[in-house]
This record gives sequence, C-alpha cells and structure tokens, in this order.
Amino acid sequence: METFAQRLRELREEKQVTQKNLAEILGLNSRTTITNYEQNDREPDFETLIKIAKYFEVSIDYLLGQTDKR
Repeated sequence: METFAQRLRELREEKQVTQKNLAEILGLNSRTTITNYEQNDREPDFETLIKIAKYFEVSIDYLLGQTDKR
C-alpha cells in the first residue's frame, strides 16, 4: 500500500499543480509544508486532510493508503 506522502505527490503531479500552488489553494503558509508532507516529515491536521481530499476529489481512506478506490 502507498503512503499518504506517495499518494499526495502522485495526485499533485497528475493534476500538474506545483507545491507552491497547492499550498496556496489549501490556505497553507508555504510550499515547505507540502514538501514536508511529501517527504513524510510531517502529517496534515484533520482539517487540512479534508481540504486535500476535496481538492483532489478522493476519499480520505484513499489518501491514507487504506484503499485503492479513489
């Protein structure tokens, strides 16, 4: 199973959005936050996880690697 970090990067690249743009879309302070998520150095809080799932139109279970069904 893929990790959250892998799924986030995969979804972001599929949608062709930069780390900086995604941070802005999600209302985060900087691109570094997305970098930290993708490098598995940090995990989003629940509110941010919901925003990410909504933006990419996937379930939280998919983001967390609990299912392969988007």
